[in-house]
Amino acid sequence: MDMAKALLALADYAKPDPTFAPIKDQGTTRWHATVQGREFELLLTGSKFWDTRSEIGGGGAVDLSMHLFRSDFKTAIGTLRKKGL
Repeated sequence: MDMAKALLALADYAKPDPTFAPIKDQGTTRWHATVQGREFELLLTGSKFWDTRSEIGGGGAVDLSMHLFRSDFKTAIGTLRKKGL
């Protein structure tokens, strides 16, 4: 699943940074997001993400949900189902 689509569904607020110029992969985008009052700066490339502030990354919507909501696998699956993903 495309991480931008997952982020938009999961976050309370998410906006791409139009000033970001990727260095390695031209498909990478930088997003600013808020989830439950916590702010994130995320680099998204296809199905992978990297949190620039906490220096944690992963692949797939489950990993993203677990990271954003500080949840375990089972809770992340429930969150994704609730969001229609």
